[in-house]
Amino acid sequence: MKTDVEELTPTRVKLTVEVPFDELKPNLDKAYKEISQQVRIKGFRPGKVPAPLIDKYVGRGAVLQEAVNDALPELYGRAVEESEIFVLGQPDVEVTELEDGTQFAFTAEVDIRPKFEVPDYDGLEVVVEAAEVTDEQVEETIGNLRERFASLTTAERAVEEGDFATVDLAAEIDGEEVEDASTTGYSYEVGSKSAIEGLDEALIGLSAGEDKTFTGTLPGGEHAGEEAEITVTVQSVKVKNLPELDDEFAQLASEFDTIGELRDDVRTRLGRQVRLQQLSEARDKALEALLEKVDIPLPEKVVEEEISRRNQQLEQQLQMAGMTKEDYLSDEEKSEEEFDTEVADAARLAVKGGFVLDQLAVQEELSVENEELSEYVVTQAMQMGVQPQQLAEYLTQNNQLPAVVSEVLRSKALNLVVEHVTVKDESGNEIDLAAVQRELNGETAQAEEETEAEAEETPAETAEAAAEETPAAEPAEEKDAKDKDA
Repeated sequence: MKTDVEELTPTRVKLTVEVPFDELKPNLDKAYKEISQQVRIKGFRPGKVPAPLIDKYVGRGAVLQEAVNDALPELYGRAVEESEIFVLGQPDVEVTELEDGTQFAFTAEVDIRPKFEVPDYDGLEVVVEAAEVTDEQVEETIGNLRERFASLTTAERAVEEGDFATVDLAAEIDGEEVEDASTTGYSYEVGSKSAIEGLDEALIGLSAGEDKTFTGTLPGGEHAGEEAEITVTVQSVKVKNLPELDDEFAQLASEFDTIGELRDDVRTRLGRQVRLQQLSEARDKALEALLEKVDIPLPEKVVEEEISRRNQQLEQQLQMAGMTKEDYLSDEEKSEEEFDTEVADAARLAVKGGFVLDQLAVQEELSVENEELSEYVVTQAMQMGVQPQQLAEYLTQNNQLPAVVSEVLRSKALNLVVEHVTVKDESGNEIDLAAVQRELNGETAQAEEETEAEAEETPAETAEAAAEETPAAEPAEEKDAKDKDA
């Protein structure tokens, strides 16, 4: 087999492959056997029809086509391997020559990863936010915990902002009821502006048993975006009562005896979260710093596929959240054009980052051990809420293991970059990321031991959940209902 490589662009090549006809013999034998199973010729059992009769009744051309289709994947794979190129996506294949008994040739145009070397990354410096926990963050977390233990009591008065009103809603368009916009017994926090626009204003001043009609735009359902006459009827008015911040509350909401001990624990948990965030930010900025030193062309088709993937992912998440893209853009205060530009820029950055980390893994001769693959699968399974064995079987059956290997390799390559980067906080203090990671790993091990010793959820876990609701706990990497980049 002879293979010539023509560079069409720095990211696309054309392979011209010539194959001696004799190499197709196993594929021709297989084609005759399969066609023999399908044809029905009098005097011959299925699978026993001789090749000359198949040529006569089915046609030699059909056999050749079957053999070529069977041979192409393997021949293309051999051509790629011999050419030592890193292909991306599926090729555009064209059979250019097929002379029975003499020659077979085809061409394959395919995108490739550009050839380049990752420059020296020693001496890179990045700045991350300081891992500080403020008193305000601690109090906000405690406040979230108080909200979890709040109680509602009925108030014999008109609705005020901040109350919880149990209401019935009925909507009409042109005098006809809109069934999917009507409900009964709906508990609504007045002033939250989390329902139909105009509902908050309509409720204030109403007492139990009273109603009011207003004009509003329906947010969802068959008539989403249309104006309707909406009638809200108040069933009851309730006031939220927060528990006092005292030792009794600490004992109710946690494993601690005093409010001071609870505050200390919250500060510790928040400290862990901001350190995790600092580590994540350091990794992101280390990669950004490296990418700034590399200028490479990107295959447009690969970028377009990444843009499409991100848009599909956002669409799925919006559907799960019951939102439209228009709602999302409104919340983000972005135009369609601004959003598309951000997604395209982020897709290009992601594709470039993948190329650079892949090449770095090659240069540094990184490899993936079975233990590392197992660790990755276990971690992903825990995040997805499935059994590791179940995920491993899915990855194997769907040929996803190469993608997993690539992901682990990229992570190892990025770890290598981070090890060579100088990281400082905004005050100029140098941060020993390895020491921070060891500290966090020690805390994780201790937390796992404590979890194994507990048979049921404890109040302390409730406190931890409340801590995760604070702004300080937001991850550094944006997740995709906010994946403006993804």
